[in-house]
Amino acid sequence: MGILYIVPTPVGNMEDMTLRAIRILKEADLVLAEDTRTSGILLKHFQIQQHLLSHHKFNEHGTSAAIVERLQAGQTIALISDAGTPGISDPGFYLVREAVRAGVEVQTLPGATAFVPALVSSGLPCDRFCFEGFLPQKKGRQTKIQSLADEERTMVFYESPYRVLKTLQQFAEVMGADRQVSVCREISKVHEESVRGTLEEVIAHFTEHEPRGEFVIVLAGR
Repeated sequence: MGILYIVPTPVGNMEDMTLRAIRILKEADLVLAEDTRTSGILLKHFQIQQHLLSHHKFNEHGTSAAIVERLQAGQTIALISDAGTPGISDPGFYLVREAVRAGVEVQTLPGATAFVPALVSSGLPCDRFCFEGFLPQKKGRQTKIQSLADEERTMVFYESPYRVLKTLQQFAEVMGADRQVSVCREISKVHEESVRGTLEEVIAHFTEHEPRGEFVIVLAGR
């Protein structure tokens, strides 16, 4: 049988790509990409000439069976997403599950994941935490936030610049404006920034300064 490699890619700085990740992508028979245009730029940067196949949340249920067959036939296949580690708020889980069920070896390389540097640099306890990813946009959103009101561990969320202020305001309404939070944006990029303080203070900051970039919110537990 072949091996399915889960390969993290940089969330910002190209220098965060590991030597092992470059080697695996060069040696693989096939590279599965969330967006072949985005990944094509990455591979070109590292002089990797490899066949790319589109594999994303809209087609993964239809393509995974054929991919597993190729793995069972002995091919080495690497899965990458647009940025970070596949499976963490990115496509990947379904294919990994199907490969495991079929007895295929799955190896995940250590590498870039946006929430880890945001959590560690937050100044909040990181010995115990829960990763919540993106909150529901509409249905179930308020219920989900309410369910986390008594969570004692540090909580980690992903958020877009268009909803980050609304999310912070909803946290303040449910958990209190004095709850500590660290909001990190553009991790590993030129304009990386962490804004720390109470929810009230951070809300005031982003009310005055328009949110831009991709955000990780690290919220203190109760």
